[in-house]
Amino acid sequence: MVKQQFSISINAPKEKVWHTMLDLDTYKIWTEPFSPGSSYEGDWTEGSKILFVSPDENGKMSGMLSYIKENRPYEFISIENKGIVKEGKEITTGEEAEEYAGSLENYTFKEMDSKTEVIVDLSGPGEIDEELKQYFQDSWQKALQKLKQLAE
Repeated sequence: MVKQQFSISINAPKEKVWHTMLDLDTYKIWTEPFSPGSSYEGDWTEGSKILFVSPDENGKMSGMLSYIKENRPYEFISIENKGIVKEGKEITTGEEAEEYAGSLENYTFKEMDSKTEVIVDLSGPGEIDEELKQYFQDSWQKALQKLKQLAE
């Protein structure tokens, strides 16, 4: 089982941080460190499908096929990955999709003294190589700094 955790303290109320993180316009900005052109299709309603996508090297939309497992507004959101999007097609079977299926991204928002701590917990089946682990480390640090700048 792979587990990683990232966090940041932001000088803003949790409602503002929540909306900055999840509203499409600002989502596209703070997720840029992961992949240029990052976006999502769908919504954050519990139980709904959501695609996290960006253009691949051929300009086709690729990324993750996920569902919102839990949504407690301004407190917690859990995303369960079910497969991938490759060249605009949703794929839930096969080796490539199964690498990501069942992995979780959990976001916790804790407000104290007019600051919000955002805690990101990632977990998934299997192992993660050092290169990918470092990519997540670098990307999450940059992304959370962008989120902080946008929300403050």
